[in-house]
Amino acid sequence: MVGAILFSEGIQKFLFPDARGAGRFEGMGFPNPEFVGPFVGNFELIAGLLILFGVITRAGALTTLIIMTVAIVVTKIPIAFGQSFGPFVLRDLSTYGFWSMAHEMRTDFAMLLGSLYLFIKGGGRWSADRPIYRWKYSFSWSE
Repeated sequence: MVGAILFSEGIQKFLFPDARGAGRFEGMGFPNPEFVGPFVGNFELIAGLLILFGVITRAGALTTLIIMTVAIVVTKIPIAFGQSFGPFVLRDLSTYGFWSMAHEMRTDFAMLLGSLYLFIKGGGRWSADRPIYRWKYSFSWSE
């Protein structure tokens, strides 16, 4: 699911640049949103594909961990405090505070935890990484 959601979000940054790409980053207060939107979109596409196909899964998961951490800090932490900070603009919501933040970040938090799991455990039995790791770790130091 982490790979599928990330891949989908990456595609949307290019399909709907005003709502999901550069326009969204501009609304959040990012400098140079015309660069940041496609930059993040490319990383989401690549990391999503790496995770989906189980190729260099841990690198894809690390990329996702970084993306989700930035997303939470930039878009969700201001909701907890009810005010903008730095260049990052607070969204207009009906309520602010911890519970409002928790509600708004439910998908981000699930993606963060899923990415952390993939980073720690790797792609698993059916991943393309499996033969590489099996060969790499099949030799013991006693040989």
